[in-house]
Amino acid sequence: MQYNVRALSPDNQIVALVIDAHDEGDARAQVEARGLHATQVTAVRAFRRPGGARGGVSLVLFSQELLALLMAGLSIVEGLEALLEREGGARLRVVLERLLAGLREGKRLSSLLAEQPDVFPPLYVGIVRSAEGTSDLPRALQRYVDYQARIDTVRNKLVSAAIYPTILFIVGGGVSAFLIAFVVPRFATIYEGTGRALPWMSQMLLDWGKFASTHGLTLLVGTIATAILTTTVVRATIARVGLVSLLGRVPMLGPHLRIYQLSRLYLTLGMLLEGGIPIVAAMETASGTVSPGLREGLMRARAAVQSGEPLSSAFQGEGLTTSISLRMLRVGERSGEMGAMLTQSAAFYDGEISRWIDRFTRMFEPLLMSAIGLVVGTIVVLLYMPIFDLAESVS
Repeated sequence: MQYNVRALSPDNQIVALVIDAHDEGDARAQVEARGLHATQVTAVRAFRRPGGARGGVSLVLFSQELLALLMAGLSIVEGLEALLEREGGARLRVVLERLLAGLREGKRLSSLLAEQPDVFPPLYVGIVRSAEGTSDLPRALQRYVDYQARIDTVRNKLVSAAIYPTILFIVGGGVSAFLIAFVVPRFATIYEGTGRALPWMSQMLLDWGKFASTHGLTLLVGTIATAILTTTVVRATIARVGLVSLLGRVPMLGPHLRIYQLSRLYLTLGMLLEGGIPIVAAMETASGTVSPGLREGLMRARAAVQSGEPLSSAFQGEGLTTSISLRMLRVGERSGEMGAMLTQSAAFYDGEISRWIDRFTRMFEPLLMSAIGLVVGTIVVLLYMPIFDLAESVS
């Protein structure tokens, strides 16, 4: 993990450093080893990015490159040395150096990965640990790459489906704000000189336009303050209950987000079971990939499985199945291919989510465009209604 350090040099100069360390104590020790006195040590929060990136390191890219070297016949140490020779990023170089130093000391790779939790999540450590028992690390890495690719496919579909409506909403809101704050006040000035009574809806729009023009700075500051307050409240709520749980309370989104969570849960469990990890340990590891609400049910199901209950019954009791996935789980229990059945259930869920995204996009985008057109059209019509009345009276 990285730490921002402000230190005092022997000649009383303030020095700013960025230290890679296991914890704050390790960071202070490294600074003191350089002959400096640390006055402030602050952890740098890693920016979490899609594609399996943690702590500034892309796990998917790292796994793909290491997999290619292992498949070419190199040992794990030789593969990491090859990656270190070509790596230009300081963050990954530090990670690779720590791994190589530990391997040369005779430590297990999974233990070394677990020592860097900001880079390697428990899921990654778990599949590597299972591969050490079977001496099949390339297959475990390939399994993780395929797993992350499927996760990213669904996530990217959700993000892509949200981009166009967001752009429409921003553009439509900007056009409406421009009309009310800039165009409407000028029409109000023109109509005041006619001395005619205006339609009440047009009068309300003009009054609001004049108010917005007169108190524009106040409205702008109020809007920014409201946006900041709303963002703060939403982020605090997300930190407490999770984004998926928060969106799950929306009537139309809730059931489909639940399917998305079940898909990720089943895919994670399937990958772990196919890698040779026992079901109880796999459920413990998979709990870190789901929302807090689903995690509670998963832990209760784990306790039921530990007491001897079948996985299908435990999941059914905690609402972690659908009618189709329940049947597939029971088939997996009878055939002994539970990992494969979980993976197939996840694939079924992914297809269902993709179809819903396509249907929702085709329906929502025209509705949003119609709503924006209706708002802008209403403003324009209300602006021109007095002109229509004036032309009619003149004729």
